[in-house]
Amino acid sequence: MAIQVENERREETFKGLQSREQASIHTPLGPLVIEASERGLTHIYLAPSGEEASGHEPAPDSVLAEAVRQLEQYFAGSRRDFDLPFEIEGSEFELRVLDELARVPYGTTVSYGELAATAGYPGAARAVGSVMRNNQLMIVLPCHRVIGADGSLRGYGGLGCGLDNKRWLLELEGVSLS
Repeated sequence: MAIQVENERREETFKGLQSREQASIHTPLGPLVIEASERGLTHIYLAPSGEEASGHEPAPDSVLAEAVRQLEQYFAGSRRDFDLPFEIEGSEFELRVLDELARVPYGTTVSYGELAATAGYPGAARAVGSVMRNNQLMIVLPCHRVIGADGSLRGYGGLGCGLDNKRWLLELEGVSLS
């Protein structure tokens, strides 16, 4: 699959001045925006409708370049796990849930309640749903693998996602949907 990348450096004030890179890659879901600092990925989301990517490459040997490479492999079906540093913030609860989410294997699903229990918060399925909805690193932190207790697809919120994209990602991973 050919991936076109748009590379942009910008300065943001968030806990101090940080340099961030941004790339947009074309995927079967549409343009995917990836943002990273020198320390790790900060955001991955679907671009708003109508945004296009240009052909610039990310800085060589950067976190962003590695993320582009690994996402290209994922969409080509040759990568099942991601090995990328993250720079995300959240409460202790949110970070524990996201840590457990990262452990959900490729091609499998887990319910919101199961993820809550695994993270040490049995009974917090709705709160886990909120964490999934606010996941800043779609695909890499695989919130698409979290489904309802009855096996149904439930919300795949976030920036530009939707249940059709959740279904597509699960089918890419070989998950049989009823």
